[in-house]
Amino acid sequence: MEYAHSKMLDHFQTGIFAAMDEKKQELMKTGRKVYNLSIGTPDFKPPVHIMKALEDAVKDPLNYRYSLVDGDEMLDALISYYAERFGVELLPEEITSVHGTQEGMGHLGMAMCNPGDVVLLPDPGYPIYEAGSWFAGADIHYYELVKENHFLPVISEIPEEILRRTKYIVVSYPSNPVGATAPKSMYEELITYAKRYGFFIINDMAYSDIIFDGREGYSFLSIPGAKEVGVEFYSLSKSYNLTGLRLSFLVGNASIVGALRKLRSQYDFGVSYPYQKAAVAALTGPMDDVIAQCAEYQRRRDALCGGLRKVGWDAWDSEGTMFTWIPVPEGYTSASCIETLMDTCGVVGTPGTAFGPKGEGYIRFALVKPAEELAEICEIIGKNFPKK
Repeated sequence: MEYAHSKMLDHFQTGIFAAMDEKKQELMKTGRKVYNLSIGTPDFKPPVHIMKALEDAVKDPLNYRYSLVDGDEMLDALISYYAERFGVELLPEEITSVHGTQEGMGHLGMAMCNPGDVVLLPDPGYPIYEAGSWFAGADIHYYELVKENHFLPVISEIPEEILRRTKYIVVSYPSNPVGATAPKSMYEELITYAKRYGFFIINDMAYSDIIFDGREGYSFLSIPGAKEVGVEFYSLSKSYNLTGLRLSFLVGNASIVGALRKLRSQYDFGVSYPYQKAAVAALTGPMDDVIAQCAEYQRRRDALCGGLRKVGWDAWDSEGTMFTWIPVPEGYTSASCIETLMDTCGVVGTPGTAFGPKGEGYIRFALVKPAEELAEICEIIGKNFPKK
């Protein structure tokens, strides 16, 4: 007998990353060498001092109990980190841990929205933004990110009747997937609009430590008035290569943080004590590895984007994140470009349409190979990818 799943799931299709992995496995079974640049899983190792803290923590039997709440040590570590790194003062009630930003963003809509509330989401944007809002019964309005506007929102173009119904807007810079950064003036404008129309700002800053060419990685909360109308997710995943530990925080406006904490108290027992010890080590330890890693990501970006330009592709240099957002060659769609890259070059990427309709005409590559190998991949593409 086949189980009839919830109709709510009919809204979703098989994730694009699962589909890419299935295609990759098919190629590998034929003996082909495959270069997987589709998923942003860091290939760097976590800093030694964080692994040591986790190792020590799992040896303590007391650390296997329900954690239930964020420990004072972890809260104090994040408060000190934000003060020293970003010049932002946080209170304990303005912080809650989440099992990765993916989980936090996926549930935030349920904590904030009533059916019929409008949520403003980027197109292109990361898929969890839509899923979290849709599960909350919100009406989704997409704002376009286009190259002509440097992939920044133009909030003045959003109809006033939409703004008046808006519960929150999601922004994320440095941006996955487009690799753009945002000036502080963009956030200042958003804060002005948020106060005028009574909505909130949700800032996803997963890549504040992976930012290139001397640009500043800063907290949205460092801008005057931000905490009155907004929160941000700060993640340890990409900065410290802790993706599997799922360590992230929602910080900022206490009423929003409290709403998510209340929701999570109904289905979760909190971040485990060993993981909290790892978070403390990351937040209080040296930043040398993070800085060196950022420089290596920039080398990889230069190798990939520069290498593609050498073979005739129109590849602009991403300004941050571990991704590049590449226009497809003339005559191709996002999907056909990825399919052809896989068939002729063994190179796996992600079609831009996986992130929304405005992703058409682009593909996303993850910087998850050494610079030398990325340069080789560009040569393979130059020799084998058919031009139309």
